[in-house]
Amino acid sequence: MRLTILGGGGFRVPLVYRALAGSEVGTLTLYDTDPLRLGVMRAVLDGLPRPADGGGLPRVVVAASLDEAVRGADFVFSAIRVGGTAGRVADEHVPLAEGLLGQETVGAGGVLYGLRTVPVALGIAERIAELAPDAWVINFTNPAGTVTEAMASVLGSRVIGICDSPVGLVRRAARAAGADPDTVGYDYVGLNHLGWLRSLTGADGRDLLPGLLADEAALASFEEGRLFGPAWLRALGALPNEYLHYYYFRRETLAAVRAAGETRGAFLDAQQSAFFAEAHRRPEQAFALWERTRLEREETYMAESRAASGGWERDACDLDGGGYDQVALALMRALARDRPARLILNVRNSSGGPDAPPVLAALPPDAVVETVCEVDGSGAHPVASPTPLGEAELGLVLQLKAVERATIEAALFKDREAALRAVALHPLVDSVAVAERVLARAGA
Repeated sequence: MRLTILGGGGFRVPLVYRALAGSEVGTLTLYDTDPLRLGVMRAVLDGLPRPADGGGLPRVVVAASLDEAVRGADFVFSAIRVGGTAGRVADEHVPLAEGLLGQETVGAGGVLYGLRTVPVALGIAERIAELAPDAWVINFTNPAGTVTEAMASVLGSRVIGICDSPVGLVRRAARAAGADPDTVGYDYVGLNHLGWLRSLTGADGRDLLPGLLADEAALASFEEGRLFGPAWLRALGALPNEYLHYYYFRRETLAAVRAAGETRGAFLDAQQSAFFAEAHRRPEQAFALWERTRLEREETYMAESRAASGGWERDACDLDGGGYDQVALALMRALARDRPARLILNVRNSSGGPDAPPVLAALPPDAVVETVCEVDGSGAHPVASPTPLGEAELGLVLQLKAVERATIEAALFKDREAALRAVALHPLVDSVAVAERVLARAGA
């Protein structure tokens, strides 16, 4: 089986490669528009310790073009970053200059990133449809919901978006509730970076979430409990995705970002620039340099939100970095082997079949949502949620979906009015005049 990673010079590629040990993948093809980054990642993979159990790792091939990379692939992982980390820095700084939160996927920064990324993602989708029509496309590229929905307009249900935030939330909540993360059931629904865990079912069929929400010590033992606090979590009656901290505590998070003196994007830009330069000079040390850089990256993840909620360090079990890669591998295996698996994925609202009801009745059938899916050889099928979203949560979902769809429209048709709607309608943008200035600053 052949797997292609677009964005093969990306920092997470070694995690995916390591997870492929002993899998059905015989050839891993890497493609990237930056040859230096691609060469460094190849050196990292060459230095990666081999599995102790002797499980083989796939052969690595570097493609010279996009067409060469995708032609005949069985699976394509899309993990591109249009504009590089420098683009992310601009996406964060432009809103901050207008007194708005600057973040990669949330707020005006997320819209700017989407405007830049959607046209490139659509071009990739068209080449895959032409050269590898039977391939499954697994989208890592942020903003994942927006990009997956855009690619689905070309590829239909053969593109599936993934994110590690929901599975991380489920696993942390299960451990805090004293349950095995691998055996719990769960109800999770929303959009990418805007979802809620609404039930957590133990082996006996009992919902563990009410007891967890009532236990302040248990809530204080994991990231989301510390981020949002017991009072707010009990008021919600659910556990929000960590990215909802930007919505529920926007003033505190914005203050923390300003106080930090450096955005997350600026930190990563400097960190990765230093890593790639050093690893290029010392390819024999590339893996050790990557591992050191990866750990620092994980330790500083969402540092501003943690500072805004009292200041605390991430737990050791959350520093392994085994999120995206494990979700992607589980998804790939379910599709390739036709062995059912239950995963939280970004899929079309009613992709469960012609007679399947939409997950969220208020959204169009082709709108991409993030929800629990049953996956088999025929694809990912969203599971009907047992209870509808509450009015407050649904209101946020509807508003953010309008933002996502306006972003796609603006990127596809170079429509300035749609771009203005995308920025101005975002809940974290408080003025149409400010939205106009954001677009002008960004040159959009």
